[in-house]
Amino acid sequence: MKANIRRQDVELLAPAGDWECMRAAVANGADAVFFGVEKFNARARANNFRSEELPEIMAFLHSYGVQGFLTFNILVFEDELRDAQTLIEMCIDAGVDAVIVQDLGLVKLIRELSPDFPIHGSTQMTITSPEAVEFTKPFNMERVVLGRENNLKQIKTIGEQAKLPMEVFVHGALCVSYSGQCLTSEMWGGRSANRGECAQACRLPYDLMVDGKHQPMGDISYLLSPKDLAAIDLVPELIEAGVVSFKIEGRLKSPEYVANVVSKYRKAIDKYFDGDLSKPSVEEVRELQQSFSRGFTHGFLSGTNNKMLVEGTFPKSRGVFIGRVERILRDAVTIRLEAPLKRGDGVVFDAGDPTKKEEGGRVYDIRRQGVKIEGEAQEGTLLELVPGRSDVDLRKVHVGDRVWKTNDPALDKRLRATYETEKPYRVFPLHVSVTGQLGEPLRTIWTDMQKGTTVEVVSELLLEQAQKRPMDAELLADQLGRLGGTVYQLDHLEVLLEGELIVPVRELNRMRREAVEHLAGERPKPPVYVKNNIDPLADTADQEAVPAAASGYSHEGDLAPRLTALCRGLPQVEAAIAADVDMIYADFEFIKQFPAAVELARAAGKPIALATPRIHMPGENGYHANILKLKPDAVLVRNTGALYYYLRAKAENPDQPFPKLIGDFSLNVANHKTVKLFEEVGLDMITPSYDLNIQQMMDMLNKANTAKLEVVIQQHLPMFHTEHCVYCTFMSEGTNFTNCGRPCEDSRASLQDRIGMSHPVRVDEGCRNTVYNAIEQSGAEYIKQFLELGIPSFRVEFLEETPERVTEVLSLYRDALDGRITGTKVWRTLKATNQIGVTRGQLVK
Repeated sequence: MKANIRRQDVELLAPAGDWECMRAAVANGADAVFFGVEKFNARARANNFRSEELPEIMAFLHSYGVQGFLTFNILVFEDELRDAQTLIEMCIDAGVDAVIVQDLGLVKLIRELSPDFPIHGSTQMTITSPEAVEFTKPFNMERVVLGRENNLKQIKTIGEQAKLPMEVFVHGALCVSYSGQCLTSEMWGGRSANRGECAQACRLPYDLMVDGKHQPMGDISYLLSPKDLAAIDLVPELIEAGVVSFKIEGRLKSPEYVANVVSKYRKAIDKYFDGDLSKPSVEEVRELQQSFSRGFTHGFLSGTNNKMLVEGTFPKSRGVFIGRVERILRDAVTIRLEAPLKRGDGVVFDAGDPTKKEEGGRVYDIRRQGVKIEGEAQEGTLLELVPGRSDVDLRKVHVGDRVWKTNDPALDKRLRATYETEKPYRVFPLHVSVTGQLGEPLRTIWTDMQKGTTVEVVSELLLEQAQKRPMDAELLADQLGRLGGTVYQLDHLEVLLEGELIVPVRELNRMRREAVEHLAGERPKPPVYVKNNIDPLADTADQEAVPAAASGYSHEGDLAPRLTALCRGLPQVEAAIAADVDMIYADFEFIKQFPAAVELARAAGKPIALATPRIHMPGENGYHANILKLKPDAVLVRNTGALYYYLRAKAENPDQPFPKLIGDFSLNVANHKTVKLFEEVGLDMITPSYDLNIQQMMDMLNKANTAKLEVVIQQHLPMFHTEHCVYCTFMSEGTNFTNCGRPCEDSRASLQDRIGMSHPVRVDEGCRNTVYNAIEQSGAEYIKQFLELGIPSFRVEFLEETPERVTEVLSLYRDALDGRITGTKVWRTLKATNQIGVTRGQLVK
């Protein structure tokens, strides 16, 4: 154990979707709880609490010495800023210990409202490098929640370099996409993951298409559905890597799940500080699986192993594997147990196709050779499992089917008993000092050692000479230590009485009750924060729509709106140059093609921007150094880690020409506050988030400095962006980029959904995958409105289009921006000439 790590430095952070879950978390040893209220949190489907309950929630948590963090981890739209301010003010008043925030505009708003109210940077901020942590420091954030994709070595590096407390997910469901970078629900159903409405498209079946042909995968259909994270055996390594907060996922889970997982991790953390480095027992792991499990994985904590992340045969919780069907009898099946089983347990028979109805129910009896077994049968037992007659149709069960124990009523009962109790969930040590002399009152000083508060209670009666048994330490400990039913226990008693003295026992009891009442009354009191009186819209540009000419954008000369093209290959770059766009963006899978793109643009006299990857990990600054060596006219910056790198490079070379910095959609700009923040840190242009529909976009444009904005007017929406490599997992024998043989260089993969649409999967320099929507989307019909609001630049993004298609599409948009045709004409022409189709996408959701 590292000498400088103390038990009190490590926090166990539990989820709570309702009051029962919150009680389960407190009763089982959580140091802190995170929860949401009715809006503004990333679990819209959870029961959530009401904002009016905040004082009650915080009083309950603080009375037990537990911190409470409010999840505010979604993007905030322009028309929601006043409501957001109101909720933050309620949090300040209630003494919430921190808010967990995704939107940097909200961070800016909170800091205007209060300089000292604690902010935690959500995993939705996609913070995965020391530079991304450094970017947050001017906003005085107390903590960052790292991306689930960081491994132990990277976590240690981030902690050592950035020196800001780190929170890491250790248990629960894994998102296959980087948090904050998933647009799938948004694209397919208008239910944004960045708004807490994830529809879990990763849990759906997909067919793998390779170079346009279906690749048979056997029973593997769930190509994007990860197993569940379980890092309980990595607790020592995580502590020594510098993790200060162990975060358990699960605000949609049951209170039994919360009780189970919290108690297991509490034990594991305490064991480490007791010097016990042993791994959890087989029974403990099984109990964790029983509460919820799609199969357990370390995720990326132990490094990237694509073969271990996705099992692929089922998308939902299975519980504990107990064996395979060996024989089917008239009323039972025979299996050799691989885990304990008893009457009343729930089971499901897994035939390998979870899209079909599965047979399952309660275990009615267990037998050995026809004889009933009492109690629990242990692993290794060959037994006959008799299901409830109305539960399972044995004609639909097959030899070889996997059998899972989905429910253990005895375990659930034991877990419920931890929080369904009248007793206090925790008790805290009291130190009591007793002094006095004859003829004076008895003086007692009571100290709550966990809270640090002290109260003095003096007897109303004077001390008298004892005739029989005088008060001694034993008598006082007995009377003053009667603290049952309170949150206290007597830990230390100091007695300094002069002579053989006494007061009535009833007086000692009164003093004890008074002391406990005062001390317990101090525990729920909220911390006090600064709260300024502000107007969240005081810094807006506040521009109403004006005619295009009046806004400074005529269709003549230098003031004409700019048309830019993002290209993903050199033939597209050549076509875009020929189409006479105002700037080229090169966004290639492999950086070795960048020099050729720069050369082409330079020869044509066209400015060129080079795109960064969407993710920035420790040790990846070489990529950005290479971009700067090529001296592009601009860099399309896709994350705050890369942005910090370029801003620092610019500051270190103030006399050197430096490319313009353009923030991309992945920075999640959804309100004017976020626009302003990125303007102030040094971005030259900013791309609004793809989460905005047309009304939300207009609301923001009316308040923001539109001269700094570029709208992406057409693209294939990048849906999943993931560390999980489809090419490596399903098209190679390897486990990661070191041994996969790079099938991505020879073949093109796509994922075909249930309606037959094939969504291209592309790889970036870091071997991360992006799954793009098969259908491109266009906002052409809104060009006139964007121009009237002063948008100076419009980007078209290409994916697999031929050079001819690039020329055709750019020509349409140039004509529209120059006023020769309408945006509606562009839309109709695109629809008519695109075989797959075009959608308006999220703009009309």
